[in-house]
Amino acid sequence: MAQRYGGQFSPDGKQGTPAPKRGAYRGASVDPAGARANLLFVPPAILVLTSVFGGAVQLALGLVGGAVLALAAWLLRDGLRAEAAFHARKVARPPGFPRKMAASALTGIGTAIAALSGDPSIIAAGLYGIAATGLHVAAFGIDPLRGKGVEGIDTFQQDRVARAVDEAEKYLSAMSDAILRARDRQLESRVATFQQTARDMFRTVENDPRDLSAARRYLTVYLMGARDATIKFADIYARDRDPQARADYETLLDDLERNFADRTQKMLDDDRSDLTVEIEVLRERLDREGVHLARDI
Repeated sequence: MAQRYGGQFSPDGKQGTPAPKRGAYRGASVDPAGARANLLFVPPAILVLTSVFGGAVQLALGLVGGAVLALAAWLLRDGLRAEAAFHARKVARPPGFPRKMAASALTGIGTAIAALSGDPSIIAAGLYGIAATGLHVAAFGIDPLRGKGVEGIDTFQQDRVARAVDEAEKYLSAMSDAILRARDRQLESRVATFQQTARDMFRTVENDPRDLSAARRYLTVYLMGARDATIKFADIYARDRDPQARADYETLLDDLERNFADRTQKMLDDDRSDLTVEIEVLRERLDREGVHLARDI
């Protein structure tokens, strides 16, 4: 039997365009510790290998120099990631430990030790070390030394927010690790979408630490539950690929994402309301002082 066509643009279909879904890679970024940082692990490996065929002194200097250079490369990767996190936030304090500058210094020391293994001249080794340090700084720069957006913010409250966000990030990281066991790219993308929505709340709380009380339950209880549910689902789905378990898990993520987005929007609306109240209070005080402002300012 013929059936009447129905759809979005049919006469009795739904009108309008549905709200676009947020992409799984919205907010994604390239790992700041890219190829050029990872290439710095090659020189210490070459140094150690070439030192094996020398004498005892050359071997010892090669091992020590290689270890120092490897430590410098490891610190540089962490420093680049910390710097990227610093620039990604509107309100941030400089890293507690200057990893990039420490990596530059260690690169110079490691290069000087490596030079000593082939040339006993201390002056030449020092010049090589200074040159390596300068080139490292020129290539990768130094760590952020000053905070941004922290003027007028209570440092105690900011520390509380930082601890809460760090704990919440651990829950998100555990979710990412668990969902990999499901071996399903679509689910991995779905979890990434929810994580970005949660991080929107993190950034909102970081910008205004007063919102921490309203978001505390989301950063702890809800994310802890999402982590536990993801771990249990991944174990079940990896074993028998149950479609009902998958549907239930996706529904859970939809509910969580909607609640996080609504809570974030409410915090933003409350912040705008607080600003409006503060402006009106300031206007009243100025009026009492005899200073009259145009109402459209």
